[in-house]
Amino acid sequence: MTEALPVGSQAMMQRDRASASLGMIVHRNEPGHAVVSMVVRDDMLNGFDVTHGGFIFALADTAFAIACNDSHHVTLAAGADITFLKPTTSGQNLTATALLRVKSGRSGIYDVRVTVDDDVTVAEFRGHSRTTNLPVPARNHL
Repeated sequence: MTEALPVGSQAMMQRDRASASLGMIVHRNEPGHAVVSMVVRDDMLNGFDVTHGGFIFALADTAFAIACNDSHHVTLAAGADITFLKPTTSGQNLTATALLRVKSGRSGIYDVRVTVDDDVTVAEFRGHSRTTNLPVPARNHL
């Protein structure tokens, strides 16, 4: 996906088979800031021929995970919610931009804006993170 991920993000993304299978590409990977994109495929559409919300959530969740995993300890989602604003469909490129809003101790709040080709916002995601005492697993190439 990319070479210069922070320690936690790099190990996580090397093992992230779900994001890889969805064709996600990491464009930015700084502590507290990540940008990830994905092209919507036909098999990602629901019965109304619009992108299934779960795929949009997955994209936002991956950007969130990269933004909050910048240390030697695993950081997980404690919770998240999403608001869908506009439908998208097959062939469109979605981009999720995650930004740290606040971090206090082991807890963090991140906002993720999901946009389509022309920078129109299609969803807003807010994630709550919790850093664990678990060490980041050793690097592993799949």
